[in-house]
Amino acid sequence: MTLDFSPLFRTAIGFDRLQQLLDAVPDASASAYPPYNIEKLSGEEYRLTMAVAGFRAEDIEMTVKENTLVISGKIAGETAKGETLYRGIAARAFERRFALADHMVVDGATLENGLLHVALKRVIPEALKPRRIAISAAAPAAVPTIEQDTAKAA
Repeated sequence: MTLDFSPLFRTAIGFDRLQQLLDAVPDASASAYPPYNIEKLSGEEYRLTMAVAGFRAEDIEMTVKENTLVISGKIAGETAKGETLYRGIAARAFERRFALADHMVVDGATLENGLLHVALKRVIPEALKPRRIAISAAAPAAVPTIEQDTAKAA
């Protein structure tokens, strides 16, 4: 029997080393709107893609505080020119929170064709990167020698 832990890691970005550990129980009241994808582009780069059809760049706000990325959206006013007979495109306000691993930074965001793309990168400070320590060889210690006075021995 195989267990699928992917729902536990839906909102975590950059925690690749911790995927085998169980995360906190997900909030059952959390909405599935808007849908999103999290992609790992390279060893240190990620992309969050969120479907925000109907929202303009001015309607979306992104903030990062204490390792949490918060993306929220609210459409200011009604955009329909006539009477809406059926509303299939959701235009309700939303707020999504994503836990970011240490040293994850938002590198930029673009909105195109109804998709919000957020670029994230892990930037480890120089002080925390592993560094090689050079080992120098010590000069050999002088070995004491015992000398015999040959004048007294004769």
